[in-house]
Amino acid sequence: MRTDAELVNAVLDGEKQAFAVLVKRYERPVRAVALDVLGDYHSAADVSQDAFVKAYDQMAGLRKPEAFGPWLMKITRRCALDSARRRPKETQLEPKIAAATESPDGQLDENKQRLLAAVVILPRSEKQVVMLRYFGDNSVKDVADIVGRSVGTVTKQLSRAHKRLRKIIERS
Repeated sequence: MRTDAELVNAVLDGEKQAFAVLVKRYERPVRAVALDVLGDYHSAADVSQDAFVKAYDQMAGLRKPEAFGPWLMKITRRCALDSARRRPKETQLEPKIAAATESPDGQLDENKQRLLAAVVILPRSEKQVVMLRYFGDNSVKDVADIVGRSVGTVTKQLSRAHKRLRKIIERS
């Protein structure tokens, strides 16, 4: 499997299929970031496409090809925030998280359903870092870069979220 840096360099060398690989690799995390900001699956899908187009157009300006993932997540977040400013907010949380984590057959096992139900009721900041870290498969440093917080703050939010999730799941 080719690294992000190899794929970015291939795209810059004119290999369009390399960008398709990046899109496939980052499709779910990008959608999860957009869903977290917008709360609407269809709007998030539109923003996700916009983010990929913007990333493709701006790829020549990426200084560190190995940082493609966090860079793409920042672009996605900015696109989603711009979109959110242009329209009223919708707050349907369960569908957006389920859509971000669906398996190909659309089914979730019972444990995943319980976990998702618990994630939905976390405070917004904790839910955001949990989604980026675990559903988006980002490192803590990448999550910190995406949300514009320090690594220590993100680590603390994840720790608090873990404690809350344990309590919520134990009660259910």
